[in-house]
Amino acid sequence: MSAFVLEIIACSVADAIEAARGGADRLEIACRMDRQGLTPPIDMVRQIRRAVGLPLRVMVRETDDFLCNRPGEMERLCETARDLEGLGVDGIVLGFERGGSVDEAALAEVLSAAPRTRVTFHRAFDAVRDPLAALETLKRHPQVDRVLTGGGEGPWPDRCTRLAELAAHAHPQIAVLPGGGVDAAAIDQILRTPLLTEAHVGSAARVPPGPTAPVSAEAVRDLRRRIDQGIR
Repeated sequence: MSAFVLEIIACSVADAIEAARGGADRLEIACRMDRQGLTPPIDMVRQIRRAVGLPLRVMVRETDDFLCNRPGEMERLCETARDLEGLGVDGIVLGFERGGSVDEAALAEVLSAAPRTRVTFHRAFDAVRDPLAALETLKRHPQVDRVLTGGGEGPWPDRCTRLAELAAHAHPQIAVLPGGGVDAAAIDQILRTPLLTEAHVGSAARVPPGPTAPVSAEAVRDLRRRIDQGIR
């Protein structure tokens, strides 16, 4: 894997193949990116595992919000997590928020269903009131090794300042994974920010750029080239 990890969102087998051809280091597998990403079909995850040799992080999420309170939802999420652990994926992507804090009970229940699987806590993190307190909560769960966050609103230099603070607080137990509108210009800023060694890319890896367009190997290759030039 590269010194700076480029994670690309893939919503199909074709997306995964194009991302791998372009030089992605890791894939996040999801569907319905028009809804910020939901659990993909398990069959599709199996097909992607056969098609590419990249580490896969797979979304475990049923609804548009970050709550877990619908009838049967927890049971279904746990079953999905168990199935994905059985497939041997690199990790799962999930997150729960309640009342402005991490819903630790929901998090712990899903983690217990897949105890050997690593976890990216997704952008539910951006819904919490106190990000530093949220990191302390997540540190109590060793399976959580990444937090996906946009670093708040505003231009990327400001966001990277906040991301650097989060990364310093999270280090070394948890890596901060910048995501949410990451494009070439954002990557330039991220590369200059201490303790940030990964980026999560959706729209900028697609042609035309957007959440529902197909991944383009050439678009991914352009991002990879920019990263490699920036870390020399």
